[in-house]
Amino acid sequence: MNDKEPPRRRGRPRKDSVSDGSALQALGRGIEVLAALADEGRGITLTRLAARLDQPTSSLHRVLVTLEGRGLAEMDPMTQHWSVGAEAFRIGSAFVRRNALVERARPILQALVDETGETANLGVARTGSVLFLAQAETPEMIRACIPPGTLAPMHASGIGKALLAHQTVDELRGHLGAGLARFTPQTLTALPDLMAALEQVRARGFALDDEERTPGMRCIAAPVFDLTGRAVAGMSVSGPLTRMGNGRITALADCVMQGAADLSRHLGAAGR
Repeated sequence: MNDKEPPRRRGRPRKDSVSDGSALQALGRGIEVLAALADEGRGITLTRLAARLDQPTSSLHRVLVTLEGRGLAEMDPMTQHWSVGAEAFRIGSAFVRRNALVERARPILQALVDETGETANLGVARTGSVLFLAQAETPEMIRACIPPGTLAPMHASGIGKALLAHQTVDELRGHLGAGLARFTPQTLTALPDLMAALEQVRARGFALDDEERTPGMRCIAAPVFDLTGRAVAGMSVSGPLTRMGNGRITALADCVMQGAADLSRHLGAAGR
């Protein structure tokens, strides 16, 4: 008689290692909720999410609170909308590193650093904020440091304004629904002022954050377009006002717009 256990396929646990199917069911429900939140880029209320998933609000709320405790979900206390949390970006960083947008942007970001001497960034819009995906840092001692995964308000960000300038009215409402918070005396908090700034972005091709988020720091950004002509990301250089004075804005903007155009061509945009 052969007492040896039959060989197991690699990567598979013993049959008795998972004895409670409820744990797997709860995990599956959490993944389903997280995926639904990801589909709702502007956030969704508990009631609407429960209707979409056909789940009781009480049990769904427990799942959301659990995800929130892990940073995978977050709720806007003003709108009561739930959305994906920033921790999901950190966990998904392995995929982001393989993402075509990020990978194709990396050499362009580094070229921007070499050309301008300032830190270069790549970001995308995310529910009223800019989510920074990648950065190439300047070797200068005084520099702008915005680690990947950082969120910044769109109306007080160079990349944010570069993206807002190419949004539809409905998209603008979604991004600016929470209002325009003030961070410095330079922040644009009146909607007419912001709309005038966005018109200027469209006219000249780049956006300027002139100490609007952080005193003493400037950012110059340009939009990145995909093959459909949609602005899907923004590219920027950021640095201290002492190095990014008025006399350098045009030259820096030319470099940023060229970098954004190069990345747009990689994404299939025509005539960029």
